[in-house]
Amino acid sequence: MGELFRSEEMTLAQLFLQSEAAYCCVSELGELGMVQFRDLNPDVNVFQRKFVNEVRRCEEMDRKLRFVEKEIRKANIPTVDTGENPEVPFPRDMIDLEATFEKLENELKEINTNQEALKKNFLELTELKHILRRTQQFFDEMEDPNLLEESSALMEASEGGRGAPLRLGFVAGVISRERIPTFERMLWRVCRGNVFLRKAEIEDPLEDPTTGDQVHKSVFIIFFQGDQLKNRVKKICEGFRASLYPCPETPQERKEMLAGVNSRIDDLQMVLNQTEDHRQRVLQAASKTMRVWFIKVRKMKAIYHTLNLCNIDVTQKCLIAEVWCPVSDLDSIQFALRRGTVKKLIQSRLLAQKSDNEMFNMVFAGRYIILLMGMFSVYTGIIYNDCFSKSLNMFGSGWSVRPMFGPKGANWSFETLDSNAALQLDPAIPGVFNGPYPLGIDPIWNIATNKLTFLNSFKMKMSVILGVIHMIFGVSLSLFNHMYFKKPLNIFLGFIPEIVFMSSLFGYLVLLIFYKWTAYDVYNSKDAPSLLIHFINMCLFNYNDPTNKPLYRGQMGIQILLVLIALACVPCMLVVKTMVLRRQHLWKKHLGTQKLGGVRVGNGPTEDEAGIMDHDQLSHHSDEGDEHTVEEPFNFGDVAVHQAIHTIEYCLGCISNTASYLRLWALSLAHAQLSEVLWGMVMRLGLSSRSGGGFFGLSIIFSAFATLTVAILLVMEGLSAFLHALRLHWVEFQNKFYSGQGFKFVPFSFESILEGRFDE
Repeated sequence: MGELFRSEEMTLAQLFLQSEAAYCCVSELGELGMVQFRDLNPDVNVFQRKFVNEVRRCEEMDRKLRFVEKEIRKANIPTVDTGENPEVPFPRDMIDLEATFEKLENELKEINTNQEALKKNFLELTELKHILRRTQQFFDEMEDPNLLEESSALMEASEGGRGAPLRLGFVAGVISRERIPTFERMLWRVCRGNVFLRKAEIEDPLEDPTTGDQVHKSVFIIFFQGDQLKNRVKKICEGFRASLYPCPETPQERKEMLAGVNSRIDDLQMVLNQTEDHRQRVLQAASKTMRVWFIKVRKMKAIYHTLNLCNIDVTQKCLIAEVWCPVSDLDSIQFALRRGTVKKLIQSRLLAQKSDNEMFNMVFAGRYIILLMGMFSVYTGIIYNDCFSKSLNMFGSGWSVRPMFGPKGANWSFETLDSNAALQLDPAIPGVFNGPYPLGIDPIWNIATNKLTFLNSFKMKMSVILGVIHMIFGVSLSLFNHMYFKKPLNIFLGFIPEIVFMSSLFGYLVLLIFYKWTAYDVYNSKDAPSLLIHFINMCLFNYNDPTNKPLYRGQMGIQILLVLIALACVPCMLVVKTMVLRRQHLWKKHLGTQKLGGVRVGNGPTEDEAGIMDHDQLSHHSDEGDEHTVEEPFNFGDVAVHQAIHTIEYCLGCISNTASYLRLWALSLAHAQLSEVLWGMVMRLGLSSRSGGGFFGLSIIFSAFATLTVAILLVMEGLSAFLHALRLHWVEFQNKFYSGQGFKFVPFSFESILEGRFDE
């Protein structure tokens, strides 16, 4: 779908679907993904449409599946994704799906309820076990004479010093560890110090059966005297959500009770394990088909939602739908409708092998862009003769460093070359320069000290050349738009002034670059003028600069003419086009009626007739006569402002956009320097070794070099180049011809519906 120069041609089609086949037809269209349905019931409430009950049933099934999915995730069970795209269930299959989901939901809820009750019982028995153990330790400690005397003295002091024998009561329980300090202070204040509290921490955390969290708790025992203090203590324990458990008074009873509790805990643990195993089996079985169930339910819901957009014929036997679809896909859509009409043993089954890796999907979607970027990288590498900061000596160097005798008496030998770190080659000396390199950059520049100066100048000019060609191509594409929409005014007062303006200034600059490359050789290269100064003086009409000599004869006259032509293009776009548009509007206002020599020419009404006709009559007359409808109101001020903005933006944009292409030069410079640093600081260490073990060291160093090269040069620099290239295409290139108007085409497609759910 889609063409090179503009969006796909769309058409509004009307579908007549049999009631029995409507479901299958919409299913086929959803698999095809080429039509966008229009809502033919905009005034009908959502809850009053024909298939609202089916939509609700699908939503209920979706809710049950989300509950099961939540339980699967809670159990840390992975969902199996085979990449299968299941076929849409038939309407009669909805009952079976509902029964399956209802049974699965009820079974899981029952398991969860039983498991929660078992865990609660297990928690109570565990707490009781710790209470019985700790209580016995408390009573053993109380048999210590010192502690017994202390507690007795405390109780006698609280009773006013009476010497009657005391009979103490006690309660035992479990409380959260963080509540102990507050709990202890509350007991002291409410009971006025007439209670004796002993506590001990439970080492292992206990699981809360409701939330599943691990909670740290402590065992406590409170001694008191009298029923009044007993009631107060119990109310305080209830307020702090402490769990109280019955605890026998004699050691023998506590020992027997502890044995019974341990036996019940073992039995309960076995039942819990069996329950958890059963729950795991149910969830694992559901996880294998969870994605397929989701797809089926979502497809069914999408179909019924789409059917609610259709109109129902008065005979209740036909559904009428209106769709937007591409003209080129009408045959495919009709074939899908025929296939849906006869569909009962037949529906396409597509296997969508997709990866869940977001990075892989992004790279796979942009595989063609990456391929083109790689091809252009190879091209620029050949032009710059740069491969990982090393030059390829394919054709031999154009410079000769053999021992020679020149006019200046130079006498170089191999010893001279070995003993000097830097030597200067004069191209004017015969025998030194043998001619230009056949393709790209001479490899000898890779070891030259002025390498950066030479390459910077060359890469900057290449960036300007590529940028101007790219922008002229973008302006040329606008011609196809004007021809397609049959707007000759935009061609003569839009495209032609724009292409002439850019060619007169920046196209001429490109020609100067090529002329300078061909006009100057090694003998007169020192006298070559600066093109940047030339271009600035050209725009300022400054030709009295003695430091910048002209490039060719008659340069001043040609440049003055080109600047005047470029300046003349500005009022053509700014003023002339606006006035012509106004003139066309005034002419259309008279409906094509003109008078030549007193004779009325045209099929429109006269001016007097047009004055007494209302808007509807004018529109009707125009439709019947010259097949032109009444256009939108013409506002001269808005048109003038719009044209002024467009002209200023284009003229200034030609300058700023050309400068923006210099980012190609900056990226190339950064890439070359990074590759040179990696070679000089990493790879050269392995190549410098002359020992026998240098091979093994070189292998390790090459691995590091390859890793850094892939990570920095290919991945990081590649991503940076991609972003800059994307910006150049979107801003500098597409603004010359592209105008995104209209409405986005959103076809009814199962793939797009399911992507939002399963491609996360």
